[in-house]
Amino acid sequence: MAYGIIYDYLMGQSINAYDYFGAHFTKQDGKDGVVFRLYAPMASDVSVIGDFNNWDMFSLKMNKIDDSGVYELFVPGLYNYQSYKFHFRNAKGQYVDRIDPFAFFCETAPSTCSRLFDYENFAWHDKKYLKTRDRNFDKPMSIYEMHVGSWLKNDRFPSYEETADQLIPYIKGMGYTHVEFMPIVAHPFLGSWGYQATSFYSVDPRYGNPHQLMSLIDRLHKEGIGVILDFAPVHFANDPWALAEYDGSCLFEYSNEHRVSPWGSYQFDLGKDPVRSFLMSAMNFFVEKFHIDGIRIDAVSNIIFYDGNKNNGTNEGAVEFIKRLNGKLHYAHPDLMMIAEDSTDFPNVTKATEQGGLGFDYKWDLGWMNDTLKYYALDPIYKKYDHNKLTFSMAYFYSDNFLLPFSHDEVVHGKGTLLNKMWGDYYQKFAFLRNLITYQFAHPGKKLNFMGNEFGSFDEWNENKSLPWDLKRFPAHDSITRMYHDLNLIYRAHRAMYFEEHNPERFKWLVVDNNNDSVFAFTRRIDDDILIFVFNMTTNYYDGFGIPVEVEGEYEEIFNSDKDIYGGANQYNGGPLGSFGGFVTLKLASMGALILKLRKKA
Repeated sequence: MAYGIIYDYLMGQSINAYDYFGAHFTKQDGKDGVVFRLYAPMASDVSVIGDFNNWDMFSLKMNKIDDSGVYELFVPGLYNYQSYKFHFRNAKGQYVDRIDPFAFFCETAPSTCSRLFDYENFAWHDKKYLKTRDRNFDKPMSIYEMHVGSWLKNDRFPSYEETADQLIPYIKGMGYTHVEFMPIVAHPFLGSWGYQATSFYSVDPRYGNPHQLMSLIDRLHKEGIGVILDFAPVHFANDPWALAEYDGSCLFEYSNEHRVSPWGSYQFDLGKDPVRSFLMSAMNFFVEKFHIDGIRIDAVSNIIFYDGNKNNGTNEGAVEFIKRLNGKLHYAHPDLMMIAEDSTDFPNVTKATEQGGLGFDYKWDLGWMNDTLKYYALDPIYKKYDHNKLTFSMAYFYSDNFLLPFSHDEVVHGKGTLLNKMWGDYYQKFAFLRNLITYQFAHPGKKLNFMGNEFGSFDEWNENKSLPWDLKRFPAHDSITRMYHDLNLIYRAHRAMYFEEHNPERFKWLVVDNNNDSVFAFTRRIDDDILIFVFNMTTNYYDGFGIPVEVEGEYEEIFNSDKDIYGGANQYNGGPLGSFGGFVTLKLASMGALILKLRKKA
């Protein structure tokens, strides 16, 4: 049995290597203890050291059980939370202490040891949720992206369970369908936000142990909220006690000029089969053991192209890794979502692997995000010259399954918050922000917003601080929260806004080339659910603006961003609007956005 598991790992075919490698609580010869297994082909004279043997380098020598470099040792009488490392002579002849690459828990930084933890036997209560889980192609999906440590932080980091107490009623009350956690694997530097990890099988110990994270996910599932995990398989922290030059060789990283990533960390060599097994198994570990519903793969551009640079050519080994990852995880979990954070124009990212694609379910539409934010930052006088920035996205929308992100990447490092990106004075910035949010919900594609977007904050996110919850005391900011809530409910209530989004018959531009007025309008429809979305991108006010309609009848304004409950000036249409001669004439607020619903056909 061991030979088959090792063989699959070496051949890059394993997605459950965690069942074998690492430190597992078990029983041998009638004794309870832990079996340690390590893959380190260039290591020799390998020992387990820990607080259970007073860090003695000689008392717990491991046995080499396979010529490929697999070591094993059973140690009786151990228990949860004990710290340990592996001590061995590396390829350079140096004796070193290294973490367990498969450690299921670890010490909190700045401490560096792996820790024992029996992650089995958690009592789950989400069977009903898992039975109905799918990839949400024809369902509403509004994702709340968050950083666990800074969502609600006081004088210390909150635990996973404490986060659950506050997060679940908030997310449910706001109408989001999913939470996406920024990487929650162990990482020594908080400022890396989890994207430069050292232990890819250990939850971040700052917030608790594996069972506590399981409890958070279990409670989210019981309330019908899905959980997506952000995962970074491109690179890892190059701390000398972790994975970097692990056994004195480049076991995990490249051995050439591609070793150092654009972030200064080391890049995984995704062409190496054991590395593929290591990472595929790490992601599957969180799906199998933590019931994660989706995985968002970070920096796919750096997987497709060497160093993320198209001029360096396609990294065929890494592309094969992505296809294998998506193929194997989808085969094992047909209801699992795989999401690509990809800024390239590489074709068929969300096409199935058997059809020549990369096999993702969704792709972040970073082109839409960049064009949209650039457009909203423009002085209205000049918007007519960049009219195509808001129309171009639908020219390629049907090429992939897109997700529309306003993520953490857009509100850090001096880029400014969404509110700060808007053109204008104080009042105008809020008006255009309301317009922008409406446009995101109206546009085809799943939705993602980073925590704090709903406050309309002027201050960028800082991982060392809590979100500025005190802003909700001010009506202008609290009104933005109210609008996110209402748009989430409208989005979830209307099939026209999410069903069969990749059917071109469900979308049609009604006003697409009026660049002089910078007014846009489109309709989305399915059966009798017919919606019209209208956007005024200037400060002009129109008392009677004509919008063409496909279906004659009576229309009801179900949303207007200029209502006073959202901080607007109440330039809205009160009663039903009838269409005449193929047009509906409406009041169009300055900087306003509105949604009409067909109430009754003519």
